[in-house]
Amino acid sequence: MNIKISDLMSTRVIHAEPHHSVARVRRLMSKNHLHAIPVVDSEGQPVGIVSTIDLMTPKDGTPINKVMTERVYTIPRYNGIHQAARLMRNHHIHHVVVTHEKEVVGILSSFDLLKLVEDHRFIMKPGPPAKGGDDQHP
Repeated sequence: MNIKISDLMSTRVIHAEPHHSVARVRRLMSKNHLHAIPVVDSEGQPVGIVSTIDLMTPKDGTPINKVMTERVYTIPRYNGIHQAARLMRNHHIHHVVVTHEKEVVGILSSFDLLKLVEDHRFIMKPGPPAKGGDDQHP
C-alpha cells in the first residue's frame, strides 16, 4: 500500500493562535464540526493542539495557550500512511498535524484512517497458523 498522508489528510486547516480565547476556539470548532485544531505561531509553525476535551471546563476568556496540549505530534505530508497510523497508535492520539518544511499544511485524524477500511484500500495479512491438528474445536 503506497498511500501517502497527503492522499488522506484534510488540507483545509483551521487553526488557532496562542492568544485566542477559549470562546473563540469553541465557536471555530463548533461551526466547522471539528474535534481538534492546531495552535500555530506567527510563522505558521505548530506550538500546540487543542481538542474538544481541552475546552470542556475553562472559562470563555481564558487564552487558548493555557489549555492547549503543548506536545504536538507532526508528520511530513509525503510520509506513508502507515507511519501516521503507527504514530497515532503508539502515542494514543487521534490527530496528527501534517507539515511541510515545519509549516502546517494539513491534519490527519483517526477518522481519516478509517476511510481506508471503509474503502477497502487495505490488504488483510494472514493470521498465524493454527496450533495443533484439524480435530481441535473452539
